[in-house]
Amino acid sequence: MITLYGVSGSPYVRKVQIVLAEKHLAYEMETVIPMVQPGGAVTTVWPGGGSVGYETIHPLKKVPALRDEKGTLADSSVICAYLDRAYPDPQLYPSDPYLYGRALWFEEYGDTGLVAVIGLQIFRERVIAPSMMGRPTDDALVQKALDEGVPPLFNYLESQVKDGEFLCGSFSIADIGICTQLLSYRYSGYEPDPKRWPKFAAYAERVFARPSFQERLREEAGFARAN
Repeated sequence: MITLYGVSGSPYVRKVQIVLAEKHLAYEMETVIPMVQPGGAVTTVWPGGGSVGYETIHPLKKVPALRDEKGTLADSSVICAYLDRAYPDPQLYPSDPYLYGRALWFEEYGDTGLVAVIGLQIFRERVIAPSMMGRPTDDALVQKALDEGVPPLFNYLESQVKDGEFLCGSFSIADIGICTQLLSYRYSGYEPDPKRWPKFAAYAERVFARPSFQERLREEAGFARAN
């Protein structure tokens, strides 16, 4: 049995969950909540861990981590790559060398570029701050992110999407990496503007229509912020 360690709502955990769903792999979830302390130190709340420290599974105390009969692995990109090798149907990393590199690039673009704006400046302020941090949303920070941070990110993606296609031709880790972050944007009350980014907005809807993303939308419905 596969065990996934993490917490619902994390885009990195979500990325692995979508890969597992696309491959129709059963797994059990163990909740692990990373907590960043003043000064930057990371601790974890691991309700099921008993006296065993989570750092024995993930030395950096982040999420996600995964355990199966072979052992444990940490980091969402590492886990997704492993799952694609261990369970190659369907293949989520392209065989063509250029498309493989392109897919890795978009996965990284989501993990770093999109999360820095959507995750840390919009989702955290609009959803996490009022519901879990006990403070109001910093509306000025959100508006600045919407006005200055989001447009160049979406402009680039608009230039990369072709009508009716995925980022690397067939559905791949590229699309998972980008659209896991876009779910956080949706939960924050926003969507790519179809007038400003018509190809990208249509692409996002194609990805969100997949059963793996519909499952996330159902299970994470509590994160959606009502406007």
